[in-house]
Amino acid sequence: MIDTQRGEEILRVENLHVEFSSHSKVRKVVKGVTFSLKKGETLGLVGESGSGKSVSALAIMGLSDKNHAKITSGSIVFNSLVDLLQLEEKEMRKYRGSKIAMIFQEPMTSLNPVKRCGKQVMEMILQHSKCSKAQAQKQTKQLFEEVLLPDVDKAFNSYPHELSGGQKQRVMIAMAVACKPDVLIADEPTTALDVSVQKAVLDLIKSIQQKYGMGVLFISHDLGIVHSIADTIAVIYKGEIVEQGDKDKIFNSPSHPYTKGLLACRPPIDTRPLRLPTVDDYLSGKTINTRSESKQARQLLHEKIYSQAPILQVEDLEVEYVLSRNFFGKSTKVFKALDKVSFDLYEGETLGLVGESGSGKTTIGRAIMKLIQTSSGNIIYKGQSISNVSKSELKELRKQIQIIFQDPYSSLNPKITIGEAIEEPLKVHKVEPDEKKRRQMVIDMMQKVGLEASFFNRYPHEFSGGQRQRVGIARALILNPKIVICDESVSALDVSIQAQVLNLLSDLKRDMGLTYIFISHDLAVVKYVSDRMMVIRGGKMMAQDEADSLYYNSSNEYVKKLIASIPV
Repeated sequence: MIDTQRGEEILRVENLHVEFSSHSKVRKVVKGVTFSLKKGETLGLVGESGSGKSVSALAIMGLSDKNHAKITSGSIVFNSLVDLLQLEEKEMRKYRGSKIAMIFQEPMTSLNPVKRCGKQVMEMILQHSKCSKAQAQKQTKQLFEEVLLPDVDKAFNSYPHELSGGQKQRVMIAMAVACKPDVLIADEPTTALDVSVQKAVLDLIKSIQQKYGMGVLFISHDLGIVHSIADTIAVIYKGEIVEQGDKDKIFNSPSHPYTKGLLACRPPIDTRPLRLPTVDDYLSGKTINTRSESKQARQLLHEKIYSQAPILQVEDLEVEYVLSRNFFGKSTKVFKALDKVSFDLYEGETLGLVGESGSGKTTIGRAIMKLIQTSSGNIIYKGQSISNVSKSELKELRKQIQIIFQDPYSSLNPKITIGEAIEEPLKVHKVEPDEKKRRQMVIDMMQKVGLEASFFNRYPHEFSGGQRQRVGIARALILNPKIVICDESVSALDVSIQAQVLNLLSDLKRDMGLTYIFISHDLAVVKYVSDRMMVIRGGKMMAQDEADSLYYNSSNEYVKKLIASIPV
C-alpha cells in the first residue's frame, strides 16, 4: 500500500494531446500539456476561453466528447499506479466521482432541474458506496451542513431553480466531495458569482481541502482569484502550458508575455490607467502605455460634470412584484425589488451601480428604460417626468436612452445577421429611409466598435463572446443615444477581452459624448470606470459617493465587506 502523505504526487498529466474534428476539419486544442498535482496541494490552471483548460479537465475525468474529441497521445496517471486513459468506461466509473470529482462552472445546467437537490447528492453516495437510502440521506444532510447551506432540510427538498447561484454551487461542492475524493477539479466554480459569494465559495473549497487532504485542480481565467487559493500555477495558452511554478514567483516575476498580459489587463485598485493594457499588447511586443489619470485631472473633470443640472433624476423609486393573490385577485404577498431609491445622473459621467445578485441593480436599469412597471416614485429626464409617458413619447425616449445587455448571445436573434441586428433600431425608429445610407451607417458603427465591414452578413454564432458584445454595443449606439445603461456588459468576458471592451466603452464615451450607468457585481471594475459609485442591497441604496471616496473612506459595514471580498 502506498503511503499518501501530504506532498506526494497524486495525479500526473504527461504530454496530453487532444484534437477536435468537425466537418472534416481537425483542430488541435491541447498540445502536449504536462503538469502534476500533489496531495493537499492546489494547482491553479489559468487561461482564457478556448485555451484548453476545460478540455484537459474533461480528459482527466474521462468525459471528453466521444463524437468530436480525440485524445491522440499522452498519459494521465492517478496515484502513481493507474493510467486513466487506458481504462475502459466501466473501470473509469470506479474512479470518476469516488477518487476524482469535479465541480462544474454552471451549477444550473449541471444539476438536474427536475430532481430535488438532496436526491441528486444521494445518488452519488449510493452509486459509490454500500449503504441504505436512510444512511445516504443522513450523509447528504451532513454534507449540506458542511458546505454551510443555511437551511439543510429546505435545501434537501428544493429543486435547483429554488436556490440562489451561491447555494446551487454549494450543492455541487457537496456532491463533488460526497465520496471524499483524492482529487477535486474545480472548473471556473466562481465565475458567475458575486464577490462576497465568490469569497465564501473559495473559503469553503479551502476548508474542505484541508479537512480531507485532497489535491485540488482549480481552473480559472482570473489570476486574482487563482492567487487567493492556489499554491502553484500553470498558465495555458492556445493548448500549451507556457509557464508554471510557485504562485508568488509567477505573480512577482512572470516570464511569458501572455502571463504578463493576463496580470496587467485586470483593472488595478490603487491606480486608474488611461487605458488598460491587453494580452495582445504584450504578445505583439507593443510599448505599454502606463499613464494613469491624475487626481488633479479627475478633480477638474468632476467640477465640470457636477456644475450642471442633472440629465436624469430618480426620486423615491419603488418596484413591487406580486408573489401571490387571493381568490378575488387581490395581492396577498409582494416582493419589494426597489425601496425608495433616489439618485441623480449628470451628463458626461459614468455612474457605477454595484451590488450582489438580486439586489435590484438590473431592476433600476429596466425601470429607467420603462421595460418594467414602477409602483411609485418619479423618473425625470431633462427636466421632464417620464413616469407616465405616451407610447409615442416612450418610443422617442428609447432613442435617447439605450441598454447593453449582459449576455450578447441571448439578446441577439440567431436567425438574423449581425448587420441586420444593428440596422433594426434604425428601421424601427425610421431614422433613415434610404437602404444604402442605412447600411453605410451600420458599417460605420461596426468599424467604430472594432468589427470589420465584411462581418455584416455573418450570424451571431460565428463570433466570439467579445465580438458579440461589440455587436450589442453597436446596436445600442446606432441611434446616437445620450444615456447608455451597461447591464453587466463585461461580466461574462475573459479578463483580456474585458479590458478591450472597457477601453472601447471609454473611447466611445469620449468620441460620442455619452453618459453611462454602469451596472456590475464586480466592484474592482466599477471603481475603475466610474466617476461616482452607488451600492445597493436588497432593493435599498446603501451608499453613494465619488468612486475613490466610497472605496477608501466608506463607513458602511456592507460596503467594507464587499471591498474586503475583492481578490487582489
